[in-house]
Amino acid sequence: MIRISNVSFIREDNHILTDINWEIRKGEQWALLGRNGSGKSTLLEIVNGYQFPSKGKVEVLGHVYGQVDLREMRKRIGYISQSLFEKMTLRDPLWEVVATGESANLRFYERISADLKERAVERLRQVGLLKLAEHPVGTLSQGERKKAMLARTMMANPELIVLDEPCSGLDMYQRENFLDVVGTIVKESTIIYVTHHLEEIISPITHVALLREGRLIGTGGKHEVLTEENIEKAYDVAVRLQWEEDRPWVRVKRG
Repeated sequence: MIRISNVSFIREDNHILTDINWEIRKGEQWALLGRNGSGKSTLLEIVNGYQFPSKGKVEVLGHVYGQVDLREMRKRIGYISQSLFEKMTLRDPLWEVVATGESANLRFYERISADLKERAVERLRQVGLLKLAEHPVGTLSQGERKKAMLARTMMANPELIVLDEPCSGLDMYQRENFLDVVGTIVKESTIIYVTHHLEEIISPITHVALLREGRLIGTGGKHEVLTEENIEKAYDVAVRLQWEEDRPWVRVKRG
């Protein structure tokens, strides 16, 4: 699926990423963790083809970046971020906004087929928003907007989905509801889930990559990588780690 080999990214003498080697195989579901400024966003931009490494090789979905049309590659990758929602026309009905995901346009300027509408409505059913299909997208709550963008991304049947801090700003109820939906989409696509909160690493996520100051300090199965020692090394905070229902829960040690 993805092979990143000896990748470094340098900007104005600032080494943002250094000697990154990371491989994601088909059937694996990954979380990417690290402190603010550790290089997570830059690594995501490289995977999506929005940034090019200063050195190294990037292979995604069987193609080497620099030898493939990135516009075509991005059609196979779903990238979900808050900035995308802000580009939508808030008065458009939810089903129509979701339907635009098939062609990656922001709006329709021609008649929409009944088949396309039906598939958009089915994606809304999948994420639990069917009853809001005709509502203007601007009336959605924060949690509903996150699920709407996920439904929109799934319209193109992407092989890879990148979720960049998707639970940011959600309360506990909305977060758990969204994570339940994420647990269903892993049956269709490989995901890279980026978060600051380890408890969001739900059971279907199988692997973890841990960044510290632009270097990977651990990659592999989540139980092997997420140890108290590695977490403390990545975040500079002493912690106690517990696993419950195949999900990590961390609390900070005091004193």
